[in-house]
Amino acid sequence: MSSTSAKRVLIAGGGIAGLATGLAFQQRGWGVQVVEQAEALREVGAGIQISPNGMKVLRALGLEGEILARGFLPEALEMRLGRSGFRLFRLPIKTQAQYRWRAPYVHIHRADLIDILARALEVRAPGSVRLGAEVEGLSAGGHGLMLQGGETIEADVVIAADGLRSALRTAAFGEQPARFTGMMAWRGTVPVSALQQGERPPPTACVWAGPGRHVVSYYVAKGQMVNFVGVVEKDASSPEDLDSWRTSGQLETALQDFIGWHPTVTKMIQSAQGLSQWALFDRPPSTQWVKGPMALVGDAAHPMLPTFAQGACQGLEDAWTVATLVHRAEEDINAGLNAYAALRQPRTRAIQHRAMRNARDFHHQPGFEQFRAYGTLWFGGRFLPGVARGRLDEIYRYDAVAEAESAAI
Repeated sequence: MSSTSAKRVLIAGGGIAGLATGLAFQQRGWGVQVVEQAEALREVGAGIQISPNGMKVLRALGLEGEILARGFLPEALEMRLGRSGFRLFRLPIKTQAQYRWRAPYVHIHRADLIDILARALEVRAPGSVRLGAEVEGLSAGGHGLMLQGGETIEADVVIAADGLRSALRTAAFGEQPARFTGMMAWRGTVPVSALQQGERPPPTACVWAGPGRHVVSYYVAKGQMVNFVGVVEKDASSPEDLDSWRTSGQLETALQDFIGWHPTVTKMIQSAQGLSQWALFDRPPSTQWVKGPMALVGDAAHPMLPTFAQGACQGLEDAWTVATLVHRAEEDINAGLNAYAALRQPRTRAIQHRAMRNARDFHHQPGFEQFRAYGTLWFGGRFLPGVARGRLDEIYRYDAVAEAESAAI
């Protein structure tokens, strides 16, 4: 492409990772075009956890104040037994996160986060988001996208932020089927006004653990709504039909999946607005992220289970890193993309594995192993909280902004 004008990046996918990537490139003076197949950037009711490592990227993008204005700061990270509600551990983080990990821990409605990212991109690069445009594949040479209808758009760099079933990933590397994990998930939001004082979950990021299933509850929308996600190990005859968390679910089935659980959990399910169900898929870690001037980010590169609340944060880290290293590489764009992949892959691989391990640890069956695991958590949380927080340091203390600036190309 011509070097006489500002370089251009073309991004497939208008989700969190795609919009953040657009903002990161725009901040460096690049022309940005985000192509999204949806007719509007709308999100169904759902919450998201932004841990300190993700907040550092949003801070660098100049969005921390807006996130805090529309988000909720949880008091602690905690785990309870799903049936009895007995608390296994509680790690305060509301003020501690800023001191230990150098950024806050924030819960926010996913629609609010998308709105903040999209509005910022529109202000800084008017007209940069194109809606209602479905991507069919890469153009010849990989410098652009082929859209449905035959149109081709070209740029210096192409970023695939089009999710788990990325069309660009398939176009670049061939079919790599996602695998069903044997788990189904429920998601819903509940207005706090629909819950009596004694029915409300704690103002924390709370995991309710039990045999073969768990629930995560937390507050969003300045504390006016509760978000919950329930994950259940179960068979599905056609899981591919339920691979979107926008699929409506049946209340009776959700209640049956958590029958006998603590009333706080069942009341959240009964009071949910827009209850949805989806099958959880993942893909083994891969080193195939870059092909020519195209690179993968977010779920297109490393789909993650929601059991470690790191999917969005890793997409944010990708966004800042790929923009920084490609811009620093100047004319050698491929060197910048390869440096991005080399820096990000070990971290995302480890977090993918940790998310899968969390699913196993949350779902212990009754017996000695459950007693040992939960007993260890109770003892550590009560007597060794510093050690417990230390296990999170490598994730939350990480600073993608600093790491990208110091990375070799």
